[in-house]
Amino acid sequence: MPFEIDISNRQKTVSVDCQAIRAAILHALEMECVASAVLSVSIVDNAAIHAINRDHLQHDYPTDVISFQLGFEAEDSDGKDSDNDDSTSADVPQPMRSSQRSTAQSSDTAESTLMAAGAAIEGEIIASVEMADDMASEGRWSTQDELILYVIHGLLHICGYDDLTAEEQTIMRRRERTILTATGRIPVYAEDADTLTPS
Repeated sequence: MPFEIDISNRQKTVSVDCQAIRAAILHALEMECVASAVLSVSIVDNAAIHAINRDHLQHDYPTDVISFQLGFEAEDSDGKDSDNDDSTSADVPQPMRSSQRSTAQSSDTAESTLMAAGAAIEGEIIASVEMADDMASEGRWSTQDELILYVIHGLLHICGYDDLTAEEQTIMRRRERTILTATGRIPVYAEDADTLTPS
């Protein structure tokens, strides 16, 4: 099996469907054309993610998702394996409220390269279901769907996407929306919400 996914629910406050999370991850890995993956996913509360954020990233507040890329091995242009052993972390410092989400279309036509196509990846994702529960109403969907957004965001960081610049952010959020839409979850972005508000 090319995909090894371990999901651990480490909180008891909110009910979580781990099978739905696993299915979304598998769908995302296939859409990103990842060759193989070893992933550890922890579902935690705000207190736990606050401690991780503080201890590992020196950010003294709770956040929605933190991911760590532990391994990334891709084929180079000659067909040989190139190994990247540098461990990196990806963090979304503030909750991804609707107002921060992109309005990029769900089409992949603007994407020239899938960052982890053909790669073997390894990483860890920690997501706060408590944060998801707080933020779900702004996305006009369920806590479970908001949590899956966080997990997919973390996975995309492990796949090599980043969101430090406006261009990177647009690409990454387009991938989020494409993946979520393909799994039957239609995110409502801030601008979308404005058009849906009754006059």
